[in-house]
Amino acid sequence: MTSPAPLLVVGDALLDHDVHGRVDRLAPDAPVPVVSGPRRASRPGGAALAACLAAADGRPVTLVTALGDDPASRALRDLLAGRVDLVELPLTGDLSSKTRVLVDGRPLLRLDDGDGRAREATEAARRAIAEAGAVLVSDYGRDTAAVLREDLALAAARVPLTWDPHPRGGPPVPGVRLATPSAAEAHTLATPSAAEAHTLAHTDTSPTADHDLHTAAQDADRLVHAWHAASVAVTLGGRGALLSHGGTPLLVPSPVTADGDACGAGDRFAATAAGLLADGELVETAVRQAVHAATRYVAEGGVRSDAVDAGRAEPRAADRAPTGDALRTAARVRAAGGTVVAAGGCFDLLHAGHVALLQAARRTGDCLVVCVNSDASVRRRKGSGRPLVPEADRIRVLRALECVDAVAVFDEDTPERLLAELRPHIWAKGGDYALARLPEAALVESWGGQVVLFPYLDGRSTTGIAERAALTPGRAAR
Repeated sequence: MTSPAPLLVVGDALLDHDVHGRVDRLAPDAPVPVVSGPRRASRPGGAALAACLAAADGRPVTLVTALGDDPASRALRDLLAGRVDLVELPLTGDLSSKTRVLVDGRPLLRLDDGDGRAREATEAARRAIAEAGAVLVSDYGRDTAAVLREDLALAAARVPLTWDPHPRGGPPVPGVRLATPSAAEAHTLATPSAAEAHTLAHTDTSPTADHDLHTAAQDADRLVHAWHAASVAVTLGGRGALLSHGGTPLLVPSPVTADGDACGAGDRFAATAAGLLADGELVETAVRQAVHAATRYVAEGGVRSDAVDAGRAEPRAADRAPTGDALRTAARVRAAGGTVVAAGGCFDLLHAGHVALLQAARRTGDCLVVCVNSDASVRRRKGSGRPLVPEADRIRVLRALECVDAVAVFDEDTPERLLAELRPHIWAKGGDYALARLPEAALVESWGGQVVLFPYLDGRSTTGIAERAALTPGRAAR
């Protein structure tokens, strides 16, 4: 497998702070909540967050941004050291920073400081753009893109350029490969002139889900033409993204519903898409995998996750189930006093016997984590002709089952290492296994867990299905 291609990120860096606490009472002098036990953390924001997320994918990243001599700029330099290469522009004023106060993981208040802006371009920044093989512009409306606009326009005609816009910034340069506004940003940026607004005033604006998609599609189409962009992907939060080249759009839905802190999800989407375009992928492929990456990012904790620092988004294996997601699901259920159930297998050619096992297993507890053999593991166990269905597709089908809460992949022949991390209360297997044949039984019992066999539906097996499918009509008749 080739290494991920380098990416140049151009945009406005921010310094972000999160203050986590709890609220037990209101202040005696005003009806406002009192946040107790605050825990503070600082992290890169804006274009700096996008650059770090791209670097977390294992690709070399250079960040062109404006920094000064103020405390926030110095703190951000320290956070970026060793993670991305910096090309600095001069900054007028103090670096912008924002502070979120969160209670139970939900924002209560936000404070914004600093109004610094990029003052001018430099030869080093121009040279970095001229030599880049792919560019992501992360525009937060603080003039980095504005002072380098001519250079970015030349780059757009030469290499894949992704532009993540902001209503306070300028429009993307003509010829961008992909622009990635959120639905709210797209609607603001595509707001028609007064004459067009008069015509649209007679259209149906009822706030239905279908209308939201209709509005997003109209906005994307307008922006493709107004910006002379090759494509626009309007991100729709938990619903996925709507990709338009002008005309009928492509809806790319989220693979699962992710409930978590969405701060930075747009940066994760843009960084993944830009990186994949740098690798030579098609726009449709880049957007689909970017939706998966943003969904995982939110599910795994967003900006509070290790993915901001050193995690791997694995954009070329977007359907591989992250072990962290399964571990967090198990930990959450265990902390609430629930029962964690795990089931394992190859699940090649998922059939009624598999589904019956998983449904029965889920009914015995409060969550079901499915442990799936990787392709290499299946080949070692079943032979060179297996699996019949590749790992990514097996995972996707399993995730679609209502009874499955999380999926994790293991590369070994047996899942002991993964089970030792999950520590389920119940390890479920089909009734065609005998307890003596399960090497993981002793491990599960070591922490008080229980191995349970479930009746298997007669006549259902992947091998049997494959053999029957291989028969020619003439042989089948005999």
